[in-house]
Amino acid sequence: MIAGDGAQDDGPAAWDWGFVQEIMPDLLEGLLVTVQATAVGIVIALVLGLVLAIARRSTIKLISWPVAAFVEFVRSTPLLVQLFFLFYVLPVTLDITLSAFVTGALGLGIHYACYTSESYRAGIESVDRGQWEAATASHLDVVTTWTKVVLPQAIPTVIPALGNYVVAMFKDAPLLSSITVLEVLATAERIQAITFRPTEAFTLAGVLFLAVSIPSAAVVRYLERRYRYERA
Repeated sequence: MIAGDGAQDDGPAAWDWGFVQEIMPDLLEGLLVTVQATAVGIVIALVLGLVLAIARRSTIKLISWPVAAFVEFVRSTPLLVQLFFLFYVLPVTLDITLSAFVTGALGLGIHYACYTSESYRAGIESVDRGQWEAATASHLDVVTTWTKVVLPQAIPTVIPALGNYVVAMFKDAPLLSSITVLEVLATAERIQAITFRPTEAFTLAGVLFLAVSIPSAAVVRYLERRYRYERA
């Protein structure tokens, strides 16, 4: 981390490219942590969200009702509270201690899994009932029906919503600083606290966020166009 050896003595100053070069490695390291936590969270959200969506459609009430209650509870409570619960409460109540990074990625994943589950569910319900009946008439087993008939039609329709959640998850990653994860915004805050130069630190943090979120949104739009074309 950059040392505060006199930068604060200069007071507010114009943009300093030398200072930018000095702090950029720390900010890039923080960005890497942000991207890694988001990537792990995305995998959890996409996989767990699909599991929750399928479980919520179960005809067995002992499965569908608890899943529905869990999804609504998570969607109705702030991500920050959930992170605090995972990081501070679980070690005390259940003796489950996870690293800050793992807790953050898990918190992001579970939180957004409940949102992606609703997108998946909407996509699944948009599949024509005749497709289900045709699969039954063809004596397809449950796994084949889901993997070969339902999901290939359902998932492309929800790609825009899933993409929005991916970008939103990346923008929510700074909340991980509340449980001591040193991501890019937390790094900028530390630089500002040491050097008393907020302009470069926070501007660069914003630029780095844009450098990741804009290409991510472009990839989502590309996937949406591609899958629409294949289904046409």
